[in-house]
Amino acid sequence: MNAKRVDKIATVVIDIIAGIIVLILASLLGYILVRGLPHVSWHFLTSPAKAFQAGGGIGVQLFNSFYLLLLAMLISLPISLGAGIFLSEYAGKGWLVDVVRTAIEILSSLPSVVVGLFGFLLFVIQFKFGFSIISGALALTMFNLPLLTRSIEDSLEQVPFSQREAGLSLGISRWETVIHVVIPEALPGIISGVILGAGRVFGEAAALIYTAGQSAPALNFGDWNPFDIQSPLSPLRPAETLAVHIWKINAEGIQPDATAVSAGASAVLIIVVLLFNLLARRIGNFVYRKMTAA
Repeated sequence: MNAKRVDKIATVVIDIIAGIIVLILASLLGYILVRGLPHVSWHFLTSPAKAFQAGGGIGVQLFNSFYLLLLAMLISLPISLGAGIFLSEYAGKGWLVDVVRTAIEILSSLPSVVVGLFGFLLFVIQFKFGFSIISGALALTMFNLPLLTRSIEDSLEQVPFSQREAGLSLGISRWETVIHVVIPEALPGIISGVILGAGRVFGEAAALIYTAGQSAPALNFGDWNPFDIQSPLSPLRPAETLAVHIWKINAEGIQPDATAVSAGASAVLIIVVLLFNLLARRIGNFVYRKMTAA
């Protein structure tokens, strides 16, 4: 058998495998959306959940998910950006840097339930934050930080070294070169990594069961005082997120329409995560054009 025929056979096999994977993913997504979308309505998206009667929605859980995501990204993004810049531009090579990178790889592969138990022991018990939004946000930070740091470092390393040389040859400092030359060039990759990480955090459940809690108390959306426990902005209140809500109603089965609520909530969760993925590249390219006038 000649090389051309072997190459054609290998190409066909790879195409078949890729097609099977795409078919499986499309089938899963289609099944969730077909079952869930008929139950999604404005009332479903805005009304609070009900425990022992039908007709409840996911309004509070949806708000909690976005609020937790916002807090987690506000905490993790500056830290990971600084760590990524240091590892890419200043750390150089050495055994200590290799240890740090290995630690990041290990932390990024930890199961989310382990991160949740760590957050429970540290933030809920040791720091006495209790089951609260701040405990969940800190746990999500621990969950997201290694992957986000690695993503930012990879994006910065993709920038050609000639770009750095050009900046330094103009007489600007190394830090100014990083800020005004390297980061704008790496911005599409950085933003894509941030948005994809946000989608991963938004769908997280295991880490939040042990930190943010499994209850969604009634909120007063007319009270925006973050020091009031009934305020939506209070970081010290428990917060059941959308992913935790899906797990909980399927585990307990106390709602008469648990199947419908679960299907609708799953469809909303899938749509939001898909939007994060679809918007990642578009937003990255848009910001890149604005900053570089490309």
